Amino acid sequence: SGKSALACVCVNSSHLKPSDHFLSCCKGPVTKERRKPLSVCSKLCYAVGGAPYQITGSALGFFLQIYLLDVAQLDPFYASIILFVGRAWDAVTDPCVGFLVSRTKWTRFGRMMPWVLLSTPFAVTCYFLIWYVPAVEQGKVLWYLVFYCLFQSLQTCFHVPYSSFTMFISDDQKERDSATAYRMTVEVLGSVVGTAIQGQIVGGAITPCIPTEYDLDRDGNGTQPLRNVTRSLDDTAYMIASGVICAIYVLCATILFVGVKEQKDISQKKAKPITFCQGLRLVMGHGPYVKLVLGFLFISLAFMLMEGNFALFLTYALDHREDFQNILLVIMLSGTISIPFWQWFLTRFGKKTAVYLGITWAVPFMILMVCIKSNLVISYMVSVATGASVAVAFLLPWSMLPDVVDDFKLKNPDIRGYEAIFFSFYVFFTKFASGVSLGISTLSLDFAGYVSRGCYQPESVILTLKVLVSPVPVALIAIGLLILKTYPIDEEKRKSNRKLLQELL
Repeated sequence: SGKSALACVCVNSSHLKPSDHFLSCCKGPVTKERRKPLSVCSKLCYAVGGAPYQITGSALGFFLQIYLLDVAQLDPFYASIILFVGRAWDAVTDPCVGFLVSRTKWTRFGRMMPWVLLSTPFAVTCYFLIWYVPAVEQGKVLWYLVFYCLFQSLQTCFHVPYSSFTMFISDDQKERDSATAYRMTVEVLGSVVGTAIQGQIVGGAITPCIPTEYDLDRDGNGTQPLRNVTRSLDDTAYMIASGVICAIYVLCATILFVGVKEQKDISQKKAKPITFCQGLRLVMGHGPYVKLVLGFLFISLAFMLMEGNFALFLTYALDHREDFQNILLVIMLSGTISIPFWQWFLTRFGKKTAVYLGITWAVPFMILMVCIKSNLVISYMVSVATGASVAVAFLLPWSMLPDVVDDFKLKNPDIRGYEAIFFSFYVFFTKFASGVSLGISTLSLDFAGYVSRGCYQPESVILTLKVLVSPVPVALIAIGLLILKTYPIDEEKRKSNRKLLQELL
């Protein structure tokens, strides 16, 4: 047609390196007239790149709080500072990295891939050191704060460019939605892997909890013998688990590099670049984006609040000390299995409908969780049902963000270099909110009288944990869904934008 871009240059296969043969397998043949649809191999390689973020995120989200309190034996006040400052710092670096990525010049590896390659070795080093207990007692807080912040910054240098890949692997909405579904499936699977590795390795290394005055006085006479209660307190097990996760991190980054080729934006030559402040004003002035981000901000905050406190809730409130890691694993497995269903559902009934049905599905089970007495079978049933909503919380934001970017592109056809800013600011708000939630929740446990490494906790701590995993998340979900009610890009609008964008290209 004269308007299509040359996706790649065909070369004689005899001059290809082994990695290039693999690339050609993934990409399939490409003609000058039109870019071919993405192959399954290419989508899988792209999806694998999202696993490191979720593997490390699930391990940190589920286990870092209990690790700092019961293994590193930090005061809850200092633990709350580490969790809040680390997440807040991580949030601040997202828009900064997003802007730097948008200003990065094209290289032989693309614009996004160099960030992925250079950040990986430093990120895995810092991640490993997070799970090491230093011998110096006075420097523990500074140790964890520094390496937690460094890891979050380096992972941002990996994840923001990777998230922006969505806009550069294809210019077709269906292909991008399909690749996003692959990515979300692998990312939820990555959460399963992170939860399984951390939980099963750590759960296999147990030592007795430390009796406290509260434990000995539970029967009122100070002579009650402690039953055989065990807790995961071996820092060596945490280091082994982190070493395995670091190896997987490097492997996934390698597969992403070998198997995915970034497509150059053909409109960049005639478009004008924007500064960071201009990009910020444009992005935050785009109504659909603001409503989408605010809606999922509250929803993500609800699930992050549950994630950060769920291990403690299962351990102390429901008394599942020896099974909490398995219950967490069931939640993530359920989410992974339900991803294909939700991908089919959003294609058939629309993305907004999928959000409302999928997220509200978890609410009755959140309420049931704090109403029942300790029952292991019911806990597993609730975890299976809750996992389906976790899948929606994973899938839908990243499936809907490209629609917002396309809508912005139609209204601002002469502006380029904004894609990474859209994705990075979404991550910024969710991470900052999660930092606030983790800091406040850990501080709340301190005020309630949390006993580090105790076999039991006071009733005030049990009540605080119940509030943090049920009433507060339910309220946040309600607010988020009300905001998403005003989100203007429905299926009809999305299809109209797709048609107009194809004509523009």
